[in-house]
Amino acid sequence: MTPQEIALVRSQFALTRGMEAAFAGAFYARLFQIAPGLRPMFPHDLSEQGQKLMKVMAFATGALDRPEVLAPTCRQLGARHVAYGVTAAEFAPVGAALLDTLATALGPGFTPQARAAWEAALTALAGLMAEGMTAAAA
Repeated sequence: MTPQEIALVRSQFALTRGMEAAFAGAFYARLFQIAPGLRPMFPHDLSEQGQKLMKVMAFATGALDRPEVLAPTCRQLGARHVAYGVTAAEFAPVGAALLDTLATALGPGFTPQARAAWEAALTALAGLMAEGMTAAAA
C-alpha cells in the first residue's frame, strides 16, 4: 500500500469513532445478509464480537505501515480462525460486508479512492491471515 492509501484508510476509520457498536452491528447484519451460512459460527449476542472486530480494525489500520508488527499478528489471527472453522474462501463476504458498511456509515465521504484503499488493505490483511491459516493447518 502507498503512504497515501494508508493515510486514507486511517482517516476513514477514524470517522467511525463514537459509533463502534452501531458500526459493528451494521457490519454483522450485512455479513449475514450476504453469507447467512456464516451466522452459526458466531455467538447469539454479538456485542463482545463487535468490540473485538473494532479493536482488530483499530490495530490493523494503525499498523498498516509497520509490517513487522502487522504480519505476525495477522498470521496468528488467521491461525486462530482455523479452530473456528473459518476458511480463506469466507474472507470475500467479510470484505464485501465491511466495504458496504463503510459506504453506508461514511456516505459520500467513502469515495472511489477510499474504497480502493480499503480494498488494498483488506486484500493485504486477508493474505496475511491466509498464511497463518495455512501454517496452522499444516
